[in-house]
Amino acid sequence: MSKREILGKLTRQENISPIDRNKISNTLVIHVPSPLATYYTRFSQINKPNTVLLITKNPVSFEKILRATSRINSENNLKIDGAKCEITIGNKKYSGIRVKGIDQFSDIENIQRLFEKQKFAFARNVNIKNDTDSLIRVNKFFELEKVEDGIYHSPNNEDRYYIEIPKHIHWDEFREVTFDIKNNVSVSGYDVAKGIFYEKDGITEMVRIIKPNITLEMVKEVKDKYFDRLL
Repeated sequence: MSKREILGKLTRQENISPIDRNKISNTLVIHVPSPLATYYTRFSQINKPNTVLLITKNPVSFEKILRATSRINSENNLKIDGAKCEITIGNKKYSGIRVKGIDQFSDIENIQRLFEKQKFAFARNVNIKNDTDSLIRVNKFFELEKVEDGIYHSPNNEDRYYIEIPKHIHWDEFREVTFDIKNNVSVSGYDVAKGIFYEKDGITEMVRIIKPNITLEMVKEVKDKYFDRLL
């Protein structure tokens, strides 16, 4: 299978929770659980943050985040993954840094301090309840293995696939179509997100699918349903 790395964007609806401790005082830090948390926590007791959003005072460019993350990793022997993110909670929109690869919740404040040294300023804390519904957009690099036309697999996560869809649809329509598809396929217990790949010839619309022990046949079934609905 051919491999490549490509820039893109992922949009996902998630229930998020504030991080109230182990952070710089009075800053806004959010934890996003793994979409497979319920499945995986049956097999592991590791209390490790999945995805952490460090909300910044002002929007920051992806380029600045990439450069800062590279310097932080190099100078501190770390392997964190930083990306640009936006999160919408109700009618409020926040910008920040999506960080993966933090080993412990107690490390979050130190990661914030390292970004502060790279001239990042963090937003003041706001009151957010646990399990608050949100819409998260992340600009990131995707590592892909092409399985067949229109289907890609993550070489770093055997449970993760990406399927191309035939056209752009807005979030509300995507949510409606996805809900209908989930009620009309034999595959169950999978998580989806809407995304795009930035290609040299334009933008490729895609859907990310995650499911424990997912098979290619399952992915094909879901892909066919999206094409049936969108063509």
